Amino acid sequence: MSFFSRIFGVTWQQMRAKVRYRLLVLTLLPILLTLVSLVFITIYWNISYTGQQLFMKVKADLAVANNTLMQVQQEQQRQLVTISHSWEFHNFYEQLISQGRPQQLANQAKLNAHLKQQKAQFGLDFLRILTITEAAADPDLRTMLAGIKDNKAHSGITVVSSQRLKHIDPELAEKAVIPLTETLRAQQPNKKQERRGLMSRSVLPVLDQHGNVVWYLDCGILINRNTVIVDAIRDLVYDTGTLPERSIGTVTIFLDNIRVSTNVPVSIKFPEEKSITRALGSLVSEDVREDVLVNGNIWVDRAFVLNDWFIAAYSPIIDIRGKRVGMIYTGFSESPFIHNYLLNIIELGTILMLVLLVSGLLVYRGAYSLLQPIEQIHHVVKAVQSGRNVRIGELDLDSENELSNLAEQFDRMLDLLQQRNAQIQSAAEQLEVKVEQRTRSLQDKTEELQRNVALLNETRQQLVTNEKLTALGELTAGIAHEINNPTAVILGNMELLKYELGDKAETVEEEIDLVIQQVGRISTIIRSLLQYSRPGEFNAPIQMNPVTPIIEEMLVLVRHSIQQQQVELVQELNATCEVEINQPQILQVLINMVVNAAHAIEQRGKIFIKTNDWLNEKGECIGVKIEIADEGSGISEEKLSRIFDPFYTTRKDGTGLGLSLSYGIIKRIGGTIEVSSVLGKGTVFTIGLYHKAKEEGANSPYVGLHFGGRSKFAIQDDNA
Repeated sequence: MSFFSRIFGVTWQQMRAKVRYRLLVLTLLPILLTLVSLVFITIYWNISYTGQQLFMKVKADLAVANNTLMQVQQEQQRQLVTISHSWEFHNFYEQLISQGRPQQLANQAKLNAHLKQQKAQFGLDFLRILTITEAAADPDLRTMLAGIKDNKAHSGITVVSSQRLKHIDPELAEKAVIPLTETLRAQQPNKKQERRGLMSRSVLPVLDQHGNVVWYLDCGILINRNTVIVDAIRDLVYDTGTLPERSIGTVTIFLDNIRVSTNVPVSIKFPEEKSITRALGSLVSEDVREDVLVNGNIWVDRAFVLNDWFIAAYSPIIDIRGKRVGMIYTGFSESPFIHNYLLNIIELGTILMLVLLVSGLLVYRGAYSLLQPIEQIHHVVKAVQSGRNVRIGELDLDSENELSNLAEQFDRMLDLLQQRNAQIQSAAEQLEVKVEQRTRSLQDKTEELQRNVALLNETRQQLVTNEKLTALGELTAGIAHEINNPTAVILGNMELLKYELGDKAETVEEEIDLVIQQVGRISTIIRSLLQYSRPGEFNAPIQMNPVTPIIEEMLVLVRHSIQQQQVELVQELNATCEVEINQPQILQVLINMVVNAAHAIEQRGKIFIKTNDWLNEKGECIGVKIEIADEGSGISEEKLSRIFDPFYTTRKDGTGLGLSLSYGIIKRIGGTIEVSSVLGKGTVFTIGLYHKAKEEGANSPYVGLHFGGRSKFAIQDDNA
């Protein structure tokens, strides 16, 4: 059931058809459009303004992180100045430069011990005093010394190799080692460990009593594995209450694309602060690396951090030589904001539905006085449609009310409609009686006309057939007279030839016998022609015969003609039932069919001869079916309707009597001939012979003609 069916008890199509619901929809439509517009405006405002505010916040957080990193360097400078101005440092320094060589080594040891104490106090990773020569030997210090102005402290970010870290402090080299891990959306790491150190370093010239630089104070903080700087920035920009619940604020310092100092957890599932495992050694995503490290741009956008999406900001870190050696990042997880955003949309949608529902109920109750008469009119209309004779009547409204006037006019219209329907019904009944009478008369005349047309067609067909048979009889009598005399001479001379040759006749005895046999066949054919044209004068005896020997004899007689045309005969002789036939006549029919099939094949091809028992619905054998199929050119529909006509032929050397004689022979024993042909594929003749012959079984010579699929002529028996 749909939403409208559950709420209103009607379908949407029914609601569209009812005036009261359409009025309700039209009333609520302005409210609905206003509320929907408000929702879309709110969504747009959230997407544009809130998203913009998030990017502005993270950009501001990045600025704080950069300032904090600069403050770390400035704090190192202040620390060096404080150390250099302390009384203890001056005391040790004066002793160092004023006393001789033996005391100088001891005083330097005391000074180094003092510097070690100061290093721990100020939270530095190393603090040492160097001579001018030692400072010049360090390539990073050489670059920093070039930037010193007015003998004041100078700071910068530098990347220190593992060997130089060991030279400064072996512990620093061990601390700087960070194993690398594969990271989603990042490049494949090309090494297993990062052994370099990212360092915030400061240097301060130390002057003698004449104002000349004789020593340098060198200090620094190794950022690798340092948690103080990133945690201080995080606590500063992502203090409690600055982010939604379950959101993570993170800060990271990168050496190239490697996290060397970070508070990004390994698994971003909002862990407790005390159990956090930092994602040191993981890599930044490739798109951020390309834009920030390679192109030198500041990234403020969504970024894939480790295994989740963050609102992130990245900026490059420039070392003392002006090269981009790393990045600093600030960001917070995106999912809590999306969660809150979807929750706000759900809340707003819920409020919209409640307001719309309340508005609809109020509007419906307010419009009830208008909808109730409309409902009453609607019920009357439905009743009239169903055939009931009802009226609207009084609506308990003022006489000047439009609905009251409408109901009154509608009742009058129904009264007039009822009168008109009665008149139309009476006229229709009279018309129906007249139409029935005329229809019955027309049907009688049509049936009589059809009978006359059928009788005319039958008579015309019989006349045509009789004319053909008369002409064939006259022609056959003449042919028989002219052929019988030469055949008698041939037969007598062959007997004389055989007698005269005596023993020498053995060499040609087979040929002489074949000539005599064929002369006998000519006599049989002449007899058959006379039998077809004047069947009453001939009474060919019929008897039970199997079909297979007749077909085998036929194949012997036609083999010479078939071999000359390179036609292959394919036999499937499966018939076992005997049939009542005249053997010579059926042999003549089969020879005619096979010779015609051979002539229909222009080049090499096959002729298929198949026999099967003819079974009725009960499975009893009632005869034999003989099928002769060729792969010839086929017969067109126009020619197919005339192939059994006497003297009709498409061959230049044909007489047009073969199929006519075959038709007459099969017809007189009550058999059937079916023919189907497809142009370009071949023709199939199917002969049906009954177990008990049924002489003169059909009066109509051609029954059932179709072309293209299964086209057939059938000689049917009325008693079959």
